[in-house]
Amino acid sequence: MLTVTDLHAGYGKVEVLKGISFSVPKGQLVTLIGSNGAGKTTTMRAISGIVKPTGGRIELAGENIAGIDCHHIARRGIAHSPEGRRVFASLSVTDNLRLGAFPRLTGHRAKGDVSADMERVFEMFPRLRERAFQYAGTLSGGEQQMLAMGRALMLEPEVLLLDEPSMGLAPRLVAEVFATIGNLKAASITMLLVEQFAAAALEVADYAYVMENGSIRHEGPAQQLKNNAAVRAAYLGGGH
Repeated sequence: MLTVTDLHAGYGKVEVLKGISFSVPKGQLVTLIGSNGAGKTTTMRAISGIVKPTGGRIELAGENIAGIDCHHIARRGIAHSPEGRRVFASLSVTDNLRLGAFPRLTGHRAKGDVSADMERVFEMFPRLRERAFQYAGTLSGGEQQMLAMGRALMLEPEVLLLDEPSMGLAPRLVAEVFATIGNLKAASITMLLVEQFAAAALEVADYAYVMENGSIRHEGPAQQLKNNAAVRAAYLGGGH
């Protein structure tokens, strides 16, 4: 479904990604883990078009989308729930969700039943229904994360990019977010997850890649990497 090959990207003269390659098969949940500064968020931004790659390919269902504009990538079906949530603070919850479906509402993707999809988001996140007409900027951090994920789902994406969905959340809300990710996985939503809590990411993912200094250092089935001594020592507290 999504294949990244020899991807290079960065900011100005600083190269962050140094030729990484990985794939996200249809219907699977793949996670990228690694320390801060490893290049995980830059990878997500390059895929969604926020950062322009300087080399390599990003293929969605066989089509190279590397370097094209963000809105064209969204129209092709890649939805990005970004680090820091980035909700539209001065718009209501409902309007934020409608914006997630914008390519569908403007004829650039199959429209389907947008109202029914919004209802499904409200079923998934009941607190968003309670706050449907509140400004998004008045929501708690956990509620904004729910909104960011719901907004991305409103695209009816081919691939859902989740960048640090647990960032800044209380442990109880982290558990809720991962329960939701598990439900999306059960529904065969194709996902690429970047997550600071490596143990939780490896628990829910099908396959994992470990990034270090802009390169892929390890890869394998998530449960296998969870038991890898080097990965445990570096990212899982040495197995304690």
